[in-house]
Amino acid sequence: MPRRSTLAAAALLAASALLLTACTGGAEPAQSGSSAPDADATLTVGLVLEPTNLDIRHTSGAALEQVLIDNIYQGLVTRTEDNQIAPSLASDYTVSDDGLTYTFTLTPGVTFHSGDPLTVGDVVSSLTQVKDDETVIGHADFAGVSTIAAGGDDTVVVTLAAPDQNFLFNLTGPSGLIFRAGDTTDMKTAENGTGPFTLAQWTQGDSIEFTRWDDYWGTPAGVAEVVLQYIPDFTAGVNAALDGSLDVLTAVDPTLSSQLDGQQGFTLTTGKTTDKGLLAFNNKKAPLDDKRVREALRLAIDHDALVGAIGAGQTLYGPIPELDPGYEDLSDVVSFDPDRAKQLLTEAGAEDLQLTLTIPSFYGTTVPQVLVSSFADVGVDLTVKSVEFTTWLQDVYTNHDYDLSFVLHVEPRDIGNFANPDYYFGYDNPEVQSLYAEALATVDPDASADLLAQAARIVSEDMAADWLYNGATLTAVQSTVQGFPVDSINTRIDLAGVTVSAG
Repeated sequence: MPRRSTLAAAALLAASALLLTACTGGAEPAQSGSSAPDADATLTVGLVLEPTNLDIRHTSGAALEQVLIDNIYQGLVTRTEDNQIAPSLASDYTVSDDGLTYTFTLTPGVTFHSGDPLTVGDVVSSLTQVKDDETVIGHADFAGVSTIAAGGDDTVVVTLAAPDQNFLFNLTGPSGLIFRAGDTTDMKTAENGTGPFTLAQWTQGDSIEFTRWDDYWGTPAGVAEVVLQYIPDFTAGVNAALDGSLDVLTAVDPTLSSQLDGQQGFTLTTGKTTDKGLLAFNNKKAPLDDKRVREALRLAIDHDALVGAIGAGQTLYGPIPELDPGYEDLSDVVSFDPDRAKQLLTEAGAEDLQLTLTIPSFYGTTVPQVLVSSFADVGVDLTVKSVEFTTWLQDVYTNHDYDLSFVLHVEPRDIGNFANPDYYFGYDNPEVQSLYAEALATVDPDASADLLAQAARIVSEDMAADWLYNGATLTAVQSTVQGFPVDSINTRIDLAGVTVSAG
């Protein structure tokens, strides 16, 4: 099963506790420490979802990527908060005009936390394992890789069988991480990365602690220690911030945000994400195989009101969020029009329609309540079936046994799910599949994005699903903290540039 199919579901669990952390807009941080940064300071960050183990090579999920990538482990390239690709362990890279050959020049002076220098052999070994071992996360990303070889003492050359517009971006994730060849470190509980921090301690069920690595090849981290405190209860997180236990609280529940904003030195920042609150339609199951029925359901939803009910987020009318290539405002495709919805249901012979919404239980009741009310207004009786996530994976994701479903798809660049007729949406449009394949094979990124935009519009016009909102993330930051990331922190928090002043 392609990576976009496999990891989308895996990432859902990792992001489940983040549903209500979405927030509108993209405000700049308003942090202002009153004294110079303290290089010996400890930064304490409140997070929601703790990883089950630390083996990022064999365990998927946003909880691992959020804290380990950039801080502990690094790849040849990384990505910025706005999903732009940037150099990391490769100081430079080039892509051939035909899009088939990627040449990476290694950053000099890099060593692993064990003290061993980074070599071309380590890079070739790490990437080859991804290519050859199906158990390694990101294996599907390397399906089009032909060869991985040393091009000299400081150069690695990767050759593809066909151009892949997403290949370099995929290298910013787990598939691109570099490990020491032959390393015997137990990665479930320990690490041997190249990042600005080392793992000091993991107290399962409580916290993970990082220590600044003084032999880091780049700019040293701005704090001596980081404590990642896991607090799954939103109210408990707010209380911990207010009692002085935290410098930063991520995933602030919008309904509790007023308790923190401007209180005890905290300021709220608003960050963009690629989270898509998606109402899935089973396109292969009657009556949802009728476009008129799908359109009626979309017309019945007041998306602005739904965002208001959640207390966060922004509207999204297609499969590509603002941070991904190919984004276009598709609000012209569908609007809130209950009368037209009723007409379409009548035309489709679907009056007095009864449907079931299958939703993982951790998402709460806000979205289901809005949908039940909205659909009732157009004559659709919606039954909500709240299930454990394992049940959702089996019934909906694997067996495609559902009418409607709601989950939060967090992966960037996952429009490919709509180009996969075997995905649980059951959406099969050859034109979309062709456009997506052409977009991947197009070397020029702007031309590729144009093709993705065309595909996204068709997907939305086909009413293949409904995108209830594009999530964002709310973070409470103490005035003594500078440089804490704003965007995309539910999947990636680069802590190297964060500083803490004495207050």
